[in-house]
Amino acid sequence: MYDFEYHKPSSVADAVKILAADPDARAISGGMTLLPALKLRLNKPTSVVDLSGIADLRGVKREGGKLVVGALTRHYEVATSAEVKASIPALAAMAASIGDTQVRNRGTMGGSVANNDPSADYPAALLALGATIQTDRRTISADDFFQGMFATALEAGELVTAIHIPVPEKAGYAKMKNPASRYSMAGVFVAKGPAGVRVAVNGAGNNGVFREAAMEAALSANWSADAVAGIKVDPSGMNGDIHGSAEYRAHLVTVMAKRAVVDAG
Repeated sequence: MYDFEYHKPSSVADAVKILAADPDARAISGGMTLLPALKLRLNKPTSVVDLSGIADLRGVKREGGKLVVGALTRHYEVATSAEVKASIPALAAMAASIGDTQVRNRGTMGGSVANNDPSADYPAALLALGATIQTDRRTISADDFFQGMFATALEAGELVTAIHIPVPEKAGYAKMKNPASRYSMAGVFVAKGPAGVRVAVNGAGNNGVFREAAMEAALSANWSADAVAGIKVDPSGMNGDIHGSAEYRAHLVTVMAKRAVVDAG
């Protein structure tokens, strides 16, 4: 690692102030992305702003027809939350499938959302559920927030503070894990709720998480696994690497979509 200053503010206002004063400062929550980058000297911040001391950014609560999840809520807390299990069981099951025990006890929803790794799970859930992302400055719809591989609508120094998730009528998720990293090679989250029928795909697209319009139309007409079984996804938009070709991932999207619909019921 390179040398850096370490800060641990106790409020969002203090964290934002530190980040605003230093354009080379970086915020850290669970550290699942930044810490490996620091160890490999791939990132050289002048300051690291540890958000873990901001108690207001943790926890899950139900507000009317929505779940509000604090940005620093860990995957394990989402997976075991009675509120999440009762309101959106598929989201709890998704959180329980992330990484391993160590990752689930350190990684946070806000960190995952802000990083927008193409293989991360939460972006697909938030896109399919029609969620909104609250920052220290504004509220951004998931459709506008996720803008490509590792790209979001966040501006410099802007922090995710909470995620507002409409409770759906039904939702389901299925993914094919890479056996080594456990990242999603292709994952599909389906939801039917206030935002209509929405289908979001992670892990497979060469530009990050995306919605699958043909499947949304098919499920709107007939909510069943058979409705998506015949839909062939264009491999030209899929990622291809040593773990699987673009054609293989395109096929996986259809397979995972069928499983996700079955999971939703």
